Amino acid sequence: MTAHEAHRSYDAVVVGAGHNGLVAAAYLARAGRSVLVLERLGHTGGAAVSTRPFAGVDARLSRYSYLVSLLPKKIVRDLGLDFRVRARTISSYTPVERAGRATGLLVGGGERRTREAFARLTGSEREYEAWQRFYGMTGRVAERVFPTLTEPLPTRDELRRRIDDEEAWRTLFEAPIGVAVEDRFADDLVRGVVLTDALIGTFADAHDPSLAQNRCFLYHVIGGGTGAWDVPVGGMGALTDALATAAREAGAVMVTGHEAVRIDTDGRAAEITYRTADGEATVGARHVLVNASPQALAELTGDAPPTPAEGAQLKVNMLLKRLPRLRDDSVDPREAFAGTFHIAEGYEQLATAHAQAAAGRLPAAPPSEIYCHSLTDPTILGPDLVEQGYQTLTLFGLHTPARLFEADNDSVREELLKSTLAQLDAHLAEPLADCLAVDADGRPCIEAKTPLDLERDLRLPGGNIFHRALAWPHTQEGTGRWGVETGHANVLLCGAGAVRGGGVSGVPGHNAAMAVLESTAD
Repeated sequence: MTAHEAHRSYDAVVVGAGHNGLVAAAYLARAGRSVLVLERLGHTGGAAVSTRPFAGVDARLSRYSYLVSLLPKKIVRDLGLDFRVRARTISSYTPVERAGRATGLLVGGGERRTREAFARLTGSEREYEAWQRFYGMTGRVAERVFPTLTEPLPTRDELRRRIDDEEAWRTLFEAPIGVAVEDRFADDLVRGVVLTDALIGTFADAHDPSLAQNRCFLYHVIGGGTGAWDVPVGGMGALTDALATAAREAGAVMVTGHEAVRIDTDGRAAEITYRTADGEATVGARHVLVNASPQALAELTGDAPPTPAEGAQLKVNMLLKRLPRLRDDSVDPREAFAGTFHIAEGYEQLATAHAQAAAGRLPAAPPSEIYCHSLTDPTILGPDLVEQGYQTLTLFGLHTPARLFEADNDSVREELLKSTLAQLDAHLAEPLADCLAVDADGRPCIEAKTPLDLERDLRLPGGNIFHRALAWPHTQEGTGRWGVETGHANVLLCGAGAVRGGGVSGVPGHNAAMAVLESTAD
């Protein structure tokens, strides 16, 4: 579509072709609506893409988002997506040195192995039994809450009745998650492993009175009704490629290199102004679905912007010639790196790192977690790399808020990467640098992204991977029926900043499409 051809009107214009926008476009097009998707970048997929970041190397990595938990099977079925995930055989491994000995906690590989691992680390079965009780509780909450994500928003009381467990409600929705962690677990390492799910992309302390950490924890344990985090076969781009195909085959028109710059609406009809290399043009729509941040939505509509968001993570992609050997030689690296490999994430370490970052300093021992996609899904690597034993590593660092990078993003990134990898090296029997592959130009295959890099590359406000603080999955003031409504009747927010947004879920896209279909039903 060129600018002079864009004067017709559509039933719906979707601004942004990230995964949520593609979900919305596919649902609406399959329902017989005329749909136009405007994408600023030269490709679809947003943050859920697979790319080859290393020159001349046949490794297609999930560059930004990388695991799948919150995507409902309902969306995959409804849209007939050619997309699969694989379960990880190991949940996590956390190395630690105790009494001068390299050891750790391996969770997964069957109940007997996990029970023995807890006993070996802690000296008794108490912590494992507490673990079973705690995650039994979160599992029951997940079974009840996850199906509500693709329904109209329940009220707080309705969600509480649906959960039907007052202890679980108090633990997750009312008291800081740190209270439950400290009451239920005694071992510092076990406490830290539990807490990490409350801190992914969320800069908060275990006892933060805002309960931002609780909301983050909730979304990390309810996915799929089980809390499992799975590996997307073919990389994250396989999902967005499948969504784009589904939307196109249903009749949606998708154009890249088209940046929406303004939305004018009277609540019944809208006009969207967009910019291309050829200049500006407009297109009309009955509904506009914005797959961008709340800040971007405000800029498009001319409304007052929301409170600025701030991201707090380091994302590192690596390609290795081989997995490194561990100081804890009781664990096979192929198991240790298959799940989530926790680094410097003991409970007190996490508290110290948060306090240091809150005081304006990089954490002395930056906490992070790693996993190896290619152990579960080698299809992202070329056959030659697989044959030679190459592996990917994805690292996600915590407690590094955007404010720490504002003075000099490049130098702080380099300093943080160096100290983060030093924390990993402390648990390895050989330096990670010795295992890194090199690209066609002889450079090590490693790239790091700070919150400011993500803001620049993807327009994530403050580099926040959720676009803003996660919201409880129930009605709050101004949330509307589906959690996607805005101050304009025919403009909906279908990005991660919607209520029940965040993560690779497609939920805001589904819910925005349902809101449109409800409002236009005969």
